[in-house]
Formats: sequence, C-alpha cells, structure tokens
Amino acid sequence: MKVKGDDAADANTARRREQRGWVWYDVANSVFPTSVVTVFFSIYLTDIAMNAAKADTALNGAGPCPGDNAFDHCTVTFLGLHFPAGSLWGYLLSLATVIQVVVLPVMGAIADRTQNKKKMLAFFAFTGSAATITLATVTGTNWTLGVLLFVIANICYGASVVVYYAFLPEIAAPDERDGVSSRGWAYGYLGGGIALAIQLGITLSAEPLGITKGDAARIAFVISGLWWAAFTFIPLTRLTEHQSPHGREHGASVISAGFKELGATLKQAKAFPLTLAFLGTYLIYTDGIATVANVSAQYGKIELKFEQETLITVILIVQFVAFIGGLLHGFVAKRVGAKKTILGSLLVWIVVITAAFFVEAGDEMQFYLVAAGIGIVLGGTNALSRSLFSQMVPPGREAQYFSLYEVGERSTSWLGPLVFAGVGQATGSLRPAILALIIFFVAGFVLLIFVPVRRAIKAVGNEEPALV
Repeated sequence: MKVKGDDAADANTARRREQRGWVWYDVANSVFPTSVVTVFFSIYLTDIAMNAAKADTALNGAGPCPGDNAFDHCTVTFLGLHFPAGSLWGYLLSLATVIQVVVLPVMGAIADRTQNKKKMLAFFAFTGSAATITLATVTGTNWTLGVLLFVIANICYGASVVVYYAFLPEIAAPDERDGVSSRGWAYGYLGGGIALAIQLGITLSAEPLGITKGDAARIAFVISGLWWAAFTFIPLTRLTEHQSPHGREHGASVISAGFKELGATLKQAKAFPLTLAFLGTYLIYTDGIATVANVSAQYGKIELKFEQETLITVILIVQFVAFIGGLLHGFVAKRVGAKKTILGSLLVWIVVITAAFFVEAGDEMQFYLVAAGIGIVLGGTNALSRSLFSQMVPPGREAQYFSLYEVGERSTSWLGPLVFAGVGQATGSLRPAILALIIFFVAGFVLLIFVPVRRAIKAVGNEEPALV
C-alpha cells in the first residue's frame, strides 16, 4: 500500500516527465521560423514570382522585365492588384500576420473552452508540417500556391505555439517555470541551428551534389516539415490534460462557444491591469529584439560589406550561442528571479547594439563577437518573459492570454522595422538606424522596473514563487 510520500514522489516524477516532453516542442517548431521564414522561403518565393512576371511579360508584351531586378518593371497580379515581385514577400508576411491576429485568439478560446489542448497541438503541428513539406511542390511560376501553403503553415505554427505555451502553468510549479521555459528556448535554438546547418550544408554543396539552388531549397522545406512532425511526437506522448472542459459543446458549436469564451476573457482582462501592464512592456522590448534579429543580415551586408558566407556563419553563431544563453538565463533567474534577470538582459542588449554601431566594415571578428552577444540574450530574454507572463495569467484561461501574448507581439512588430527604415532613410546610413533601436530596450527596461510583478501574480489568484 502506497503512503503519502510515495504518491508525492510519483506525482513529481510524472511532472518532470511532462516538462522534459514539453521542451521538445520548442525543438520541433523552431525549424519553421528559423529555416523557412528567415532563410529559405523569402528568396525562393521571390524567384518563383520573378518567373511568373517574366512569363507574363513574354505572353502579353506588357513591358520590359529586364535582368533579375525584382523591382524593375517585374510585376505580378493578385486579386486585380499589381505589385513588384520583390514586394511579394513583405506583403505576404503582413497578410499572414493579419490572419493570425484574427485567428489565434479564437483558437486560444477554443483550447480553454474544450481543454483539449493535446489534440489541438497535434492537429496544428502536423497540418503545419504537411503544408511546409508541400512547399517543395511550388515550382515554375506557381507563386500563388506558395502563398496559400505558407499562410496555412504560418497559422498552424502560431496556433500550435499558443496551445503549447498554455501547458506551461499546468506542468510546472511557480518556482520551476523559469528553468523549464529557458530550457525550452535553449533547446529550440539548438534544434533550429542543427537543422539549419544541415540545410545550409546541402545548399552550399549543391553544385557538387548535382542539384540546383532551387532543389536545395525544396529539400530544405521537406527537412523542415519532417523535423517539425517527428519531434512533435515526443511532447504528444508525454503531455496530459490537466483541467476539465469549460463547456460540453461539440462540432461546429465549439466555434461559437469559443467566441463567447473569448468575449468573457476580454471583459475579464480589464480587471487585471498589472498583467496587461507587463504585456505592454514586453511588447515594446520584444519588438526591439525581433527587429535586431531581422535586420542584422541586412546591416551586415549593406553597411559592413560582408559576403553571404560570413552572414551564414553569423546566423549559425547566433543559433548555437542562444542555446547557451537560454540555459544561462534559467540559471541566473533561479538565483535572483526572472524580473531582475530580464532587466539585466535588457542592459546587455543595449551594450550589444552600441557595439554593433562601432563594428568596422569588413572586420569579421568584431561582427562575430556582436553575433555572440546577441545569441547570449536572444533566447533567454523571451524565455523568461514567457515564464513570467504565465505567472500572471488567470487559471483556466491560459491559452487565451497566450494568444493575446502572441497576437500582441505580431501586431506591434511593425514599429521597430519602421524606426530602422526611417532613420536609415533620413541619415543615409544604417549605423544610426541600428543605434536607434536602443530606444526599445531603454523604454522596456524603465517600464519593467515599475511593474509590480508579485502583486500582478497575486491579483489573478496564482501561487507566488519564492523569487520573481
């Protein structure tokens, strides 16, 4: 007959098992934003759109489409709108973001309403991975198929992340979440880096392998989709449902119930202004983080005059150093608390961006050191923000609040690039443009100081961790 101590030990073992399984979904999904969004699909889709523009010009005699300049009279048409092939990727990212802003809160509400998060995670992960694999069929001039498949994969990625985040408060005690979240981010960057290294190895060896660069990109899409699906099986075998459904709806009625659940949450959110204050602060500094990550290659190529091989090396440095940085943030947070660690991380961001301003053109070692600095704080800042936010979420509404977390991040992601582009245009140089991004980290640092995190956790009725 088991005694209480045995039951507690069994519960602790089961919780640890779930935590280890949960971390693997970071490994699974990280390949999509890293390989597909950041590296391969933007260039590949632009090339397909260029093929379509040239074919349309040849067929209709609509005017010149010379050379390979995607902005020089090379236009594609969609729903009666004409735009340069080179602008397609930017418009697609905007469209995909708008769709996520509409869809994710409803998906979060349905996840909370049904408490069927495990099946929803499986559906979105496997559908997204299938759409990613199918990107390999986009060839010739069929860029519209690429747009459709990318939108599906992007929606599934965002929805799966919302459901995945919602598991964190259920599987980790308050004092465990910083460590669990940091390990997730760390291993996510490690997994994304390994997958990207394999894909870049194939790309750089395309000629010896007897394949084209386009073939290498299509192979990368297949690898990305298979990677996403394969590593998703691990969390699915470890995670369990922890709460009872909020309702008993089935079929189509679940969707209408989800809208009702979302409406109730939005009304309730006003009662927790401190949670919203932290969310608003996070959205400011994460916009700076995302902008630095997204423009670093452009800064290296245009302002610092580096070749593609150097930029690829920098991407891999950031990925693998971010693994160490994620674990380091979890270690520090365990001793001083998540809030203080995030504040320290924001100070490091300010130092790193200042250093980037002074990197001399052509000096690879300086650029690599800046990349290492970015890697140290890139994953850890977001990992601890995720775990800290989970402390401030009302029980039973985890997925909805994390959908607001994700949607908010995407809805404000335009401001950093706007500042970067605007300052670059006004000054004629990307050096002051990169330096201008410090404002996001300074503002985030100052605002976070004044967010009473412990009061925010207490206000929603959650157990307070020993350190925050």
